[in-house]
Amino acid sequence: MSQDSLTLSRLRFFAHHGVLPAETAHGQIFEVTVRLELPLAEAARADDLTKTVDYQAAYEVVRGVMEGPQMKLAETLAEVIATALLREFARVEAVEIEVIKPQPPVAFAFAGFFAKIRRARK
Repeated sequence: MSQDSLTLSRLRFFAHHGVLPAETAHGQIFEVTVRLELPLAEAARADDLTKTVDYQAAYEVVRGVMEGPQMKLAETLAEVIATALLREFARVEAVEIEVIKPQPPVAFAFAGFFAKIRRARK
């Protein structure tokens, strides 16, 4: 496994995922952080985008999930994003995904909720 990584930090989406009726009816902001683990030395030496992952392309994969069909759990969103990124980018050895609800509609005060997973190729 490579110790190199690319990170897309706190991508923001408005979506209608969630368990609570207010989440699915009114929607809310989600933030997604994606860490792609892959060797970067060859791309760095060659200064060549084709030897790494284009972060615009990675964003589009995440956007497809976040703007796609409704899911109840942040855990499910993270899993689906991880699977899609590993399927799309053969160079990626592992991914770490964090799905954040900065202001979930709950009756108590806190700084937000997040689910974080890491998945690697088998």
